[in-house]
Amino acid sequence: MTTIDANQTLNANQSSASQQLAGNFDTFLQLLTTQLQNQDPLSPMDSTQFTQQLVAFSSVEQQINTNNNLKSLIALNLSQQASAAVNYIGHTVVMTSGKGSLANGNVDWTYNLSAPSAGTTLTVTNASGQVVYSQSGSTSAGNNDFQWDGKDANGNQLADGQYTLSVAATASDGSAVTSTIASKALVTAVDMSGSTPQLILSSMEIPLSEVSLVGSMDSTETASN
Repeated sequence: MTTIDANQTLNANQSSASQQLAGNFDTFLQLLTTQLQNQDPLSPMDSTQFTQQLVAFSSVEQQINTNNNLKSLIALNLSQQASAAVNYIGHTVVMTSGKGSLANGNVDWTYNLSAPSAGTTLTVTNASGQVVYSQSGSTSAGNNDFQWDGKDANGNQLADGQYTLSVAATASDGSAVTSTIASKALVTAVDMSGSTPQLILSSMEIPLSEVSLVGSMDSTETASN
């Protein structure tokens, strides 16, 4: 979705509320004018009451102006987010959330162990949080690669989409070994249909906040965030 489309969606969502407030404003103005025109000359409106009505009149007008200003600021913010997100297209991004994009039966992760482990278990879950695959992993400290072919424990090929890797590593004394996980994918498009831009990575979407690094189409070079 383009920036123009996103702004049009925002305008449509706010139109009803703005029209209702404007209608109340017009109704209030008509009532006040009618009251002034038809007041008893021998018993005019109390000045205190009249002042209170003018204050209320001013408050409604100010609220309409505030809503219009907020609408402009939100539209500007969406436009800036869209411009920033579009710059990611054609570049690889690195995620450290454990998520990975399975595309054409392949997804690669790199996990780092802070120290050697006595045992490491790699578990893959689907977008619903269900475990679809598990195996033993490397026990070496430092970076370790894990390439998954997208098949479950029974050898069935799973559909392309978002999957998440988790690593559980235990030292010889039974304590947990700290691990971090990273994966990278190519940004092919940007989805602006929601309230925040979503980067489309082959078969999955992620928000900009989940990007740790961004680079060229062949390598990750430049820090982003």
